[in-house]
Amino acid sequence: MEAFILSLTSIAIAEMGDRTQLLALVLVARFRKPWPIIAGVLCATLANHAVAGLLGAWFGKLLTPAMLDGAVGVSMLAMGLWTLKPDSLDQDASAKSSAGAFVATLIAFFLAEIGDKTQIATVALAAAYQNLIAVIGGTTCGMLIANVPVIFLGNAFAHRLPIRAMHLAAAALFAVLGVIFIVRAARHWG
Repeated sequence: MEAFILSLTSIAIAEMGDRTQLLALVLVARFRKPWPIIAGVLCATLANHAVAGLLGAWFGKLLTPAMLDGAVGVSMLAMGLWTLKPDSLDQDASAKSSAGAFVATLIAFFLAEIGDKTQIATVALAAAYQNLIAVIGGTTCGMLIANVPVIFLGNAFAHRLPIRAMHLAAAALFAVLGVIFIVRAARHWG
């Protein structure tokens, strides 16, 4: 349960103001079909985070517990710093195909998540926790928690969010997690 809750909260907070959230705004403004867009976000996130989770689980098996905790701790600190840099989305990069809202969202979200901080966090969380299903489920639910309101409420909702404060909260959360994992690594060595 810890893996699920930690994955859900860290991704939901980190996703606030992220480029994929901006992408959701672009897609809903273009297609005005929230349900196919939500389905596309769900499928793309599940696929992307499953790959990231499998990669993280593989790394987790290769490293000693001390090295794993240290690596996860350092990656969480890096994620915290990365979260402080706001994302932007080039309007020309939005999905412009004549394909439906679902296909456009599926492709756009999958590609936008490659190398994104939420994907890297999923790798780190999957390396740290044995329960891969809980991690992938938590990160996927976190993405939906952050993006579904944006999809339904569009620009009016997004402009009312205190994005800077959310970035600071996400950075603080990642920093705390990083310190916790580094302390765990130090206990393994000591």
